[in-house]
Amino acid sequence: MHTSVTVGSTPLTPREVVEVARHDARVVVDADALRRVADTRALIEGLADDPQPHYGISTGFGALATTFIAEDRRAQLQASLIRSHAAGTGAEVEREVVRALMLLRLQTLSTGRTGVRPVVVETYAALLNAGITPVVREYGSLGCSGDLAPLSHVALAVMGEGDVRDAAGQLRPAADALAAAGIVPVALREKEGLALINGTDGMLGMLLLALHDLEMLLTTADVSAALSVESQLGTDAVFAADLMALRPQHGQAASAAHLRAFLAGSPLIASHRGPECTRVQDAYSLRCAPQVHGAARDTVAYAAQIAGRELASAVDNPVVTVDGRVESNGNFHGAPVAYVLDFLAIAVADVASMSERRTDRALDVARSNGLPAFLADEVGVDSGLMIAQYAAAGIVSELKRLAAPASVDSIPSSAMQEDHVSMGWAGARKLRRAIDGLARVLAIEVLTGCRALDLRAPLQPAAATGAVRDLVRQHVQGPGPDRFVSPEIEAVTALVLSGGIARAALEHVEPAPVPSL
Repeated sequence: MHTSVTVGSTPLTPREVVEVARHDARVVVDADALRRVADTRALIEGLADDPQPHYGISTGFGALATTFIAEDRRAQLQASLIRSHAAGTGAEVEREVVRALMLLRLQTLSTGRTGVRPVVVETYAALLNAGITPVVREYGSLGCSGDLAPLSHVALAVMGEGDVRDAAGQLRPAADALAAAGIVPVALREKEGLALINGTDGMLGMLLLALHDLEMLLTTADVSAALSVESQLGTDAVFAADLMALRPQHGQAASAAHLRAFLAGSPLIASHRGPECTRVQDAYSLRCAPQVHGAARDTVAYAAQIAGRELASAVDNPVVTVDGRVESNGNFHGAPVAYVLDFLAIAVADVASMSERRTDRALDVARSNGLPAFLADEVGVDSGLMIAQYAAAGIVSELKRLAAPASVDSIPSSAMQEDHVSMGWAGARKLRRAIDGLARVLAIEVLTGCRALDLRAPLQPAAATGAVRDLVRQHVQGPGPDRFVSPEIEAVTALVLSGGIARAALEHVEPAPVPSL
């Protein structure tokens, strides 16, 4: 875990964004970056004195870009921009999302391509280090020009206005929280208002958090699939490396390697491996797990490429070029990020759909190869995990709706000046909900698979799947008469979300893969 993250020397890594957003790693601004910021600011101040209008410096914004603003009104112009654009509504956005957004905007400010003063950069870092989180509302961004409303709520707090959550999570006026932390509010000057809000930082921050979570969840999906294959007396022969090499998809190979490792040495698998076994092929939800999980892994890899390029970007409009020009551009359009956010939502829905099908097979006496109906203790009196599968099915149905792309929609705004928008923020918001749903569907499969393993006694599972079963048993009882199921689902979901399920499996395979959770 990083104890501090330096901003401005090199592009931030995804891991560093997660450390600041979720674990409150301290932010340090590189000294050379502050010098670059000061040099660029000198160019902006020179243009501010020019009688010729320059967009965002001595003009209005958007559809008002041709309106010249007199020097004595420019401070008011910047403040008015932030106040008017801080128009979010709805529920508060999660703390980790706001912190990621702030850090990513700070990174762009530190490039020296935006024209802000060093004090602005230092104040963003100070808010992050003080644990002050501006209240950002869920609705308001169209993803072009970037995440205007969410970023404006942050800029408003930097000005000492609006509401924030302090380090203890208490809702406070920004002015009070800044004063308590010894932070002086910033009075914005020419160009600075625009520089604080023209960026894809919100959608990018949510993409990076999603990628971090999906890396762990796709390993967990391999674990849950292994539990299902083993407990339903499926075969691991279909995951052989030479079969995977016939279709050299990288993600597929990785998932198949996991399945082989998690099932290695399984007495349960060995019990039906002989010539007396008449089963030729397992159902697709068992046999094709590497193909589906692998496709999701490849989707994550592609999304990570896009995120890496965005992390290396300086998104603003206008932007100060390396040779000192101030140029308008369209780099704030969120399409590159919006597309992969939607692509990931499709992959999440499909992985969850396959998981739910494996759960359903385990509960169906006609397909589970000898397990009791619904894994019930006394069939007919007890319902077992019948309704747990209903919960998984309901989530999967919602995930299919969430997989409908946001990025194909566009609603014109700003008097038709901004006539095509990305909806990337909306894509990121629904992806966050989809990831939560995937974790719960996988948890239900893990819960089901562990109970099914116990019902196969005295046959024993593999080392990895047995370790997962033992971990689950520390939180959830084994088979028995019906009991309150919801707390058990929540307990296993917590294990999934913490990475505990994935780690338990990875730590019990030979050679042990290094978990990147």
